[in-house]
Amino acid sequence: MPVPRHIFEQLKSLIPPLNGSLHKGQSGRVGVLGGALDYTGAPFFAAISALRFGADLSHVICSPTAAGAIKSYSPDLIVHPILREESTPEQVKPALDSLLSRLHVLIVGPGLGREPYMESFARMALSLARTRGMFVVLDADALWMIGKDISLIEGYRRAVVTPNVVEFKRLSEQVGIDPKAPAEKRASLVSRKLGGVTVLEKGKRDIISIDTTGDVANLKESRLDDTEVGKEEIEETVEVDIAGGLKRCGGQGDVLSGCVGTFLAWGKCYEDGAFGSKHIPVSHVPLLAAVGGSMVTRTTSRIAFSKQGRGVVTEDMIGEIGKAFTEVFGEEVQGQGKVRL
Repeated sequence: MPVPRHIFEQLKSLIPPLNGSLHKGQSGRVGVLGGALDYTGAPFFAAISALRFGADLSHVICSPTAAGAIKSYSPDLIVHPILREESTPEQVKPALDSLLSRLHVLIVGPGLGREPYMESFARMALSLARTRGMFVVLDADALWMIGKDISLIEGYRRAVVTPNVVEFKRLSEQVGIDPKAPAEKRASLVSRKLGGVTVLEKGKRDIISIDTTGDVANLKESRLDDTEVGKEEIEETVEVDIAGGLKRCGGQGDVLSGCVGTFLAWGKCYEDGAFGSKHIPVSHVPLLAAVGGSMVTRTTSRIAFSKQGRGVVTEDMIGEIGKAFTEVFGEEVQGQGKVRL
């Protein structure tokens, strides 16, 4: 089933032009919050995927115990080792808030772990991001975190959650979805229970859904200038069944988070007027970003698998993201900022 034409055309409108009109940072500044002692690969994969996808700058906000390893993986990443176990959230808050003020999107979860101190920082970061009206992606242990306290994300329609099969089952149970509900409807039902958060259900085919038609009058709304995000009723589901690799690497979800995050960052640049005509409602950006990220990640997986076969690892995918992007969206026309099919 191909992605609907209108979705594809809107996706192309969110891609920054390569015509010399933009300066550094106007093609996306991405932040990844995660990375503790035992988890350095996941935040790296998310952050470097954002750069390979086309973001200008990619930051990793992590624990000092993870910073050295992450810095050694690539000099292209900007690493901030401010999440110290001995520090309180209030001590970290000024530096974290200052950093978020320079970003377009925050990805929370890759390599976060479940240690209480990391979770406390993640909760605070999510709160600060909501206050600023930032787009956010929640993956991995961030999904564990919000499952315990749905109010962290409830009603925040600039968010995308990206659960795998196990995470989606758990989240569905936590928000009270009937297990007998049709499989193709569950992502929409979870979105409605979360108050219109976009859900990217990963699987044999990816199901991306947003549903804001439920009774969400009592939900916490973010402080956004664009009231359309809080009021417009949307119900839309898109399936992405583009062929992927026959082996799913352990870090493929982190690659997806980085790709979705970059599209969201582009959506913020589009919203701010850096490029484009502003004909796409901001309320549609999370769904578009999830669809675009899914399409490119699955294509990346297929290309990497075609070269490495059973031995493919996530690192093999990183260098194929650019090729996959071109395969999905076509060659960019220099000087016009348009994309051919």
